[in-house]
Amino acid sequence: MDLSVAAARVLCGAGGSGAGAQPGSRPVAVVGRDPRVSGEFLEAAVVAGLASEGVDVLRLGVLPTPGVAYLTGALAADFGVVISASHNPAADNGIKFFGPGGVKLPDPVEDEIEVELSGARTGVRCAGRQFGRVSEASAEHERYLDHLIAALGAGQASALSGLKLVVDCAHGAAYRIAPRALRRAGADVTAIGVEPDGLNINLGCGSTALEALASAVIEHGADAGIAYDGDADRCLAVDAGGQPLDGDQILTVLATELKEAGRLAGDGVVVTVMSNQGFHDAMRAAGIAVIETPVGDKHVSAAMRDGGYLLGGEQSGHIIMLEHAATGDGVLTSLQLLAAVNRRGLSMADAARLMPRYPQVLLNVPGDGSRLGPGLAAAVSRAESQLGGEGRVLVRPSGTEPKIRLMVQARDAGLADLVISQLADAVRLELADHPHR
Repeated sequence: MDLSVAAARVLCGAGGSGAGAQPGSRPVAVVGRDPRVSGEFLEAAVVAGLASEGVDVLRLGVLPTPGVAYLTGALAADFGVVISASHNPAADNGIKFFGPGGVKLPDPVEDEIEVELSGARTGVRCAGRQFGRVSEASAEHERYLDHLIAALGAGQASALSGLKLVVDCAHGAAYRIAPRALRRAGADVTAIGVEPDGLNINLGCGSTALEALASAVIEHGADAGIAYDGDADRCLAVDAGGQPLDGDQILTVLATELKEAGRLAGDGVVVTVMSNQGFHDAMRAAGIAVIETPVGDKHVSAAMRDGGYLLGGEQSGHIIMLEHAATGDGVLTSLQLLAAVNRRGLSMADAARLMPRYPQVLLNVPGDGSRLGPGLAAAVSRAESQLGGEGRVLVRPSGTEPKIRLMVQARDAGLADLVISQLADAVRLELADHPHR
């Protein structure tokens, strides 16, 4: 409750009206959640805090995070709130805020909310002494569904016609809306992971555990499978044989489709430094520029807006299509991916082969990244030389744990294993040589 009070004070401003509110009127917030059990009481606390600060609340109920972002803008709300822990286990939960238009809050605004929450700043009620009103708004789910279908353009009702699909909703926020969207676009859909009990979200299913989807696709003789995470802001796919497609491969399909249609702004796509070397090769062959950012969708989003690009994303399947959405949207991405594949007469396996994926090895070395010395640069240079220009090397301190994350990509899996092993030894040596840096 205290967090929502602090957020209301910052996002509405001390003067009493939110960014979109008329002078003298109460600001409006939309609130949605995923189905994990703790979301019920967290939602109650968030709503109570907002209403106590004079904010009118539209309760959306269980809805994907990107759906809340979209409705924040579509309903001209002053801000949006999502209660979700995304791809994490049911025991976890979190609270995310969107600003006007459904965009993520800038870091300085989040910092300001933290200051308000700590009690370091005295706040005043957003709308004088009035309390906000709370309204049920689950009917607005239809507005979001209509938006997803409209983004397919002409022929939307048959965009996926002829496709037999399995969709895994991770017992999460998309369990109702994703199968409906795919069916409205013309697909024959078998849905799994659509029985949330508050405790089974992401449990052995969804985009973090593709085995269940792969098995179901083979069992049902489907053309492809789609998996979302708990809040459906990302998606991954599998082909008819159950082989996975990651976010880089999905981006390859979307980028080349937009390029051929003359709709790829700046003829460029934004990805993180974790992107596969095969993606870079595919983009070079297609005449598409690749813009790299640090890891994290907020960095991708910022680079897209700064550079005027419309497409970007991560290997995890978090894809941003600014032509249609302000943030990553797994259901939107799956519709666009499947429509592109269907339009071109490709199988999902054919689509995967558009990008020659390099074997990739990841390894974490325990330690404080600030202790890494100058010898690391030499070790990275040696690793890159071993790859002969046909691969990628990345060493970065974790932003959440006392670990150094290593990544090596190479055309040969054995070489990738060898290089990352030697690189890990070099990192450990650096940490031992500089224990107090």
